[in-house]
Amino acid sequence: MPHFEGDLRAPEGARFAIIASRWNPRITEQLVAGAREAFLAHGVAEDAVDVIRVPGAWELPVTAARLAAAGGHVAILALGCVVRGDTRHYEQVADGCSDALMRVSLDFGLPVANGVLAVDHYEHAEARAGGNHGNKGEEAALVAIEMANLMEKLS
Repeated sequence: MPHFEGDLRAPEGARFAIIASRWNPRITEQLVAGAREAFLAHGVAEDAVDVIRVPGAWELPVTAARLAAAGGHVAILALGCVVRGDTRHYEQVADGCSDALMRVSLDFGLPVANGVLAVDHYEHAEARAGGNHGNKGEEAALVAIEMANLMEKLS
């Protein structure tokens, strides 16, 4: 029985896209930096990573869909930060964004790594953007590399 598993070697000539929300910039800039460092550390050239900025997390899925439709990337990272407030808006944005990113991935058969933090308190985001819980941008980049590798093996 064959066994398929991705590894952390990007396919030759692969291009990746990071779509990053400008909302909560202290957090999102750290996520982007972590992702870029992870790509570089795993042999992905700086000019093989496109960074696209959008206003907030709500705009991530439509941008991911446009990039996926264009077919120029082997994987997409969506990075953002949604912090719970006093209204239901948090749930609408966080859940809607997550569901739509999954839909983009399935509709286009393209890995879309969800690095959108959905946290109760800003301090929780800081912990996940280079703090004591690591950097979720870095983790999303590693997922993107591994999944691009796996998709190539499954072709």
